[in-house]
Amino acid sequence: MTSSNHRNPLARLTREQDGRNAALLRGTPTLGREVRSDVLPFALDLTRAGIAVDADTMLAALEKTAATIAIESLVSLARDNDIDHLGGGLELIGPLLMTLSVVDYGARHYAIEHGHTSIGYYAALAALGFLPRERVIESFRRSLDMAGHVSWVPGGTPIGSGRLGVSMPVGAGLALGLKAHHGADAFVVCHTGDAGWISGQALNGFVAASLHGAPITFVMHKNGIQLSGPTARVMNKDPRPIVSSLGITVLEIPSLHDRSRLFEAYREAYQLAQAGRPSLIYPLGFGPAEGFTVQRFGEIYGISDSVTAFAERHHVATSTPIWVPGSLMSYRDAEAMTQCVFYVNGLAGGEAHHDGGMKSRDHVSVLANPLLTLTPAEQKALADLRARPARQVISLARPPRGTTNLPLDAADLAGIKLPNADQWVSARAGTEAAYVAIARKYPQNCFFVSCDLNPSTKLGKAADLLPPGHSIEMSIQEQAATLLTNGLSFSSLKPQLNVFATFAAFMEGIAREGFEFWRYQRNLDGPNEGLNVLLHLSHVGACTGRDHFSGWSLDWVNLSLGYLPYLRRFYAPSDARSAFIAVRDAAAGMGGHIVAIPRDVLPILTKKGTTEPIWSAEDAWEPVTALRTEAGAQAVVLALGAPAYVAAAAADQATAAGVPTDVYVVNGFPVPDAFFEGIAGKYSHVLTIEDGVIGTATAGLRGFAAFVTGHLASTGVKLEYFGIVDPQLAPSETHLLVWEHYGMTEARLVEALLRKP
Repeated sequence: MTSSNHRNPLARLTREQDGRNAALLRGTPTLGREVRSDVLPFALDLTRAGIAVDADTMLAALEKTAATIAIESLVSLARDNDIDHLGGGLELIGPLLMTLSVVDYGARHYAIEHGHTSIGYYAALAALGFLPRERVIESFRRSLDMAGHVSWVPGGTPIGSGRLGVSMPVGAGLALGLKAHHGADAFVVCHTGDAGWISGQALNGFVAASLHGAPITFVMHKNGIQLSGPTARVMNKDPRPIVSSLGITVLEIPSLHDRSRLFEAYREAYQLAQAGRPSLIYPLGFGPAEGFTVQRFGEIYGISDSVTAFAERHHVATSTPIWVPGSLMSYRDAEAMTQCVFYVNGLAGGEAHHDGGMKSRDHVSVLANPLLTLTPAEQKALADLRARPARQVISLARPPRGTTNLPLDAADLAGIKLPNADQWVSARAGTEAAYVAIARKYPQNCFFVSCDLNPSTKLGKAADLLPPGHSIEMSIQEQAATLLTNGLSFSSLKPQLNVFATFAAFMEGIAREGFEFWRYQRNLDGPNEGLNVLLHLSHVGACTGRDHFSGWSLDWVNLSLGYLPYLRRFYAPSDARSAFIAVRDAAAGMGGHIVAIPRDVLPILTKKGTTEPIWSAEDAWEPVTALRTEAGAQAVVLALGAPAYVAAAAADQATAAGVPTDVYVVNGFPVPDAFFEGIAGKYSHVLTIEDGVIGTATAGLRGFAAFVTGHLASTGVKLEYFGIVDPQLAPSETHLLVWEHYGMTEARLVEALLRKP
């Protein structure tokens, strides 16, 4: 037994890291809980046809300003011997500025699927005044705020871009949430490349948008270039018949750089959105059928001399027929843009510029090219715009985790009937009652997303209480469903419960991207953190229901602990009553939550020698509950989840045999360090039991067993573990027989407790 001054071995490292984190935030001027931006008052009205001449000229001036900022930033980055995706960033600028002219950060918002375009994103925001120009130029990819992928900054999208395709279902979720909150005014523009659309989550996102009438348009930046080669060589598929077959209306235009045609496409997309019809704006480009040659390309973009010189240098005839993409990689960087057009046409001198920047390039000549030079009319339009009263935009960070969300009070709980101690019942009965109570009180604030599993997850009764548009059925699209739920959380900073429920096995495998998404969602005040989402893992552990053993969720503890930095709480209820309390507590506070529920029937935990349940509906959630306390106990069992009743029975037997034994039920995480200080100071023998994988001799310790060991290994207490060791072979029967196969029984715990040192 050790003294009570035990400390978490990671405590010192955490304190040191906290200090570095604080210093990083102090050095980041653009982030905060609330940022007020005075920006250029440029806006377009989607209810009015056409762009006025002066507005078109202003847009051109803003495009050139933003492109100049982007190039200057890559010049600065080159001094640090680094590169970035300048080509895609320049390409994004024009359409993104149009998007920024129609969003209001309320009913209308936007997302960017291809996050490697980030320098164009930051540069466009700087051109409007949301970001300091010099900050973008000198700090891009070298700071917390100007990250190498799209992250939230003032005026920006709160949806951080990560893996290609992910923002499609997330954007659909955002659109559906905005539709529920704002009705026909809701609209989301999602910019995407011509690569990410083919990913599974993107295709499922299209289906989700179509299935539920999401008010969203996807703007495809079809430049014909991917990382390892031209798109025609990597993914030679026309998106239009595929996307339209999924229920998306395709709006074809010649080019995203034709501002007048692009605006008309935005107007049509907005009208479709109001009718519940999502769309895709698709730029066809120009080909030989339209008489396009190398010479014509140079003429239409006003760079004939440089294109002709480039073609002659590479022995390409200017009469060569070519296809000019409807979205030009490296747009307004004349030489790089020409190289990209030659590249997609397989001509000599072609270069991709997917990865690249300003290293080894003459930045003076690049910045002096005609595509970046403001005309007198553009200079005047920009001056006139700057002379107008500024538009003020207030950007608010997501509420801190734990902020009051949807609590239930005593009156709400008065009529709740939870199972009594004479019943063996699934913990799902408790979660079902909790979701019903919350949905009944807050129907307008709840969104439930399902994958054809409501009868099994027991979410159905609560879902039936919600108004139209708040219960979203996704069929067997688990990954897209998690991402859509994440998208719903962006639709409001007000109290809201966003729940996705499915089998834990699907979360561990198919749908894990729903958790991964949290890793790159930076809040406006700095930290990457989980969203206001509850991911409900049903059927955890070896509660197989006589289904194939290895097909079920055995790694749920490790998965949940892995995401703990992004969570407010992770819940592992041990009976129906604690499950009710867990869901009630998760709904009461904002933040990321995981609720993990076993499938099969369990007893209601009671106080020793009585039929009085340990928990009542009105009890506050606590991370640890004392289930057995015995005078003079030097042994303790720490139980997580379903096997808690086994631990209690074993402790009762051991105590009767002369070895007083305490039992603590760990209801979830985080667990305060003070708890382990008390364990280390009082007990000499600690056992853990959990219905999950705890590792092998070769792979090492995992799960709750590893969590406890991390706190107690240096204290000198004797540690023993009960759980699933090697999951390769086990009976496909009830959970009780599976537990017996793995030695997770009352008899084995008693044996360990009575064993002499």
